[in-house]
Amino acid sequence: MDLNALRQLLESVACGRTTIEDAVSRLKRLPFEDLAYARVDHHRSLRKGFPEVIFGQSKSPEQILGIMKAMVKQGDTVMVTRLSPEKAGTITAEYPDAAYHADARVLVRRSLPAKPAGKGLIMVIAAGTSDIPVAEEAVVTATTMGHKVRSLYDVGVSGIHRLMGRDEFWGKASVFVVVAGMEGALPSVVGGLVDKPVIAVPTSVGYGASFGGITAMLAMLNSCASNVSVVNIDNGFGAGYIAALINSLANLY
Repeated sequence: MDLNALRQLLESVACGRTTIEDAVSRLKRLPFEDLAYARVDHHRSLRKGFPEVIFGQSKSPEQILGIMKAMVKQGDTVMVTRLSPEKAGTITAEYPDAAYHADARVLVRRSLPAKPAGKGLIMVIAAGTSDIPVAEEAVVTATTMGHKVRSLYDVGVSGIHRLMGRDEFWGKASVFVVVAGMEGALPSVVGGLVDKPVIAVPTSVGYGASFGGITAMLAMLNSCASNVSVVNIDNGFGAGYIAALINSLANLY
C-alpha cells in the first residue's frame, strides 16, 4: 500500500463508501505481515515511496511466491532481483502477467503502471559486454520506479573513442550509472566529463588479479573525480535505485 492508496482508503471511509470494518481488515496486516520465513514490510511504500524488493537468490520459489502473494494482496508492485530462469518459470506460471528480464535476472509484476517522472534522464553506461547483466539490473530497477533510462554499452577505456562519439547524452542526463570490471577506470573518465552525479558499479568481471571485483571497487573508491560515488560489487539494483532517487529530485523543481 502506497501513500495514494492510503489516502483513497481514508477518503472512501469518510464518504461512507467503505465501512470501518473493511478498512480495518485492509490495514490490519500493516506495518508488516509475518509469514514465519519472512516478515513482509507493507509500510515500505508509505515510508520510502516504493515497495519492498525481494532478493530472489537463495530463496525457494515457494518462499518467493508466498511473499509475492502477500504483496499482491496489498496492491503493491513486486520486483524480484537475482532470480534464476528456473525460478522465474515457476513464478510466471503462477503470475503470467509478470515480466522476466533475463539479462538483468529481474522479475517485475506491476499492480499499477508506474507514475512516470516528468523530468530527467538516467544514463547507464557499461564498459564491456560482460558487464551488461549488472547494467541491465540498474536499467530495470530505475525503469520500474518510473524513470526514463538510456543505455550505452561496450565503451570501455580500451577503446575510449567509442564513448566520445556519443556526446549527445552528456547534457541530457541528470545522473549517470557507470558499470565496469577489470581495472574499473571508466567511472573516473565519465566523472571527468560531466557535471552530474556518477554512481560507479564495480563488477566481478576480470582475470585473477581483479579479485572478483575488488580491484575495480578500490579503483573507483580512489577516483580523483569528485562527483563519483561507489556501490557494492555487482550491485546494479542499488545503483539503479539510488539513481532513481537522485533523478526524483529533478522533478521537485
